[in-house]
Amino acid sequence: MHPTYEQAYHQLEEQHWWFVARREAVFNQIQQLNLPRTARILEIGCSGGPLMLALRAAGYQNLHGIDVSEVGIRVAQSRGLANVGVMDGAHLQFSDAAFDLVIASDVLEHIENEQQALSEWQRVLCPTGQLIVFVPAFNSLWSRHDEVNYHFRRYSLPQLSAVVQQSGMAISRASYWNSALFFPAALMRLAQRTLTSKNKSATDSGDLQILPSFLNGTLLTLLRAENRLFRRFRLPVGISAFVLATKKA
Repeated sequence: MHPTYEQAYHQLEEQHWWFVARREAVFNQIQQLNLPRTARILEIGCSGGPLMLALRAAGYQNLHGIDVSEVGIRVAQSRGLANVGVMDGAHLQFSDAAFDLVIASDVLEHIENEQQALSEWQRVLCPTGQLIVFVPAFNSLWSRHDEVNYHFRRYSLPQLSAVVQQSGMAISRASYWNSALFFPAALMRLAQRTLTSKNKSATDSGDLQILPSFLNGTLLTLLRAENRLFRRFRLPVGISAFVLATKKA
């Protein structure tokens, strides 16, 4: 992650409409799994820990988080989160079958060897343990935002499902997410690519921008409405791809 982007990331992940809506989508999915509050949960890419804080507030007691960002882990620790540490998501320092649930939201695209990572995530899951993965969707949406994030790829839903299945897991549910903004985003990315001159130094924070509170609230309201649909239906297109997978017993 570009240092400028990382600084903005930790400043905005609490309130920015994208982060809040994505976090709520993940949280809702976890709630739908009906796990016991003693379930062993690992978040890969926990950053400053906002999802872990929400889970702790909901009563989950056995939470662990890792991130490659030392800054992010220090933020998480400053918020009173235990069991967080700096670790490579493709080389986990946990024993086999250590967790009931692994969460990796916007992580897999950062790892060059995706199968190495997925094999590790499968390894640390207990038999019939579950994996939640979100990734950026569609290479056609590739932009400077992906570059400053050091992404290796974006995924179609069939591609994401295929690589997860190759790790020895069964897909329980698959969908796109953020359909509401897909077409505006696609048009914006097309316009960016057609510009003949770009000031890359001005976009080192990617698509992260501090928005007026009204606009931030409007976009959050829009995605919260979509999240209600996402809980029940498979969305046909979106800016992100999502799978829920189960480790084969």
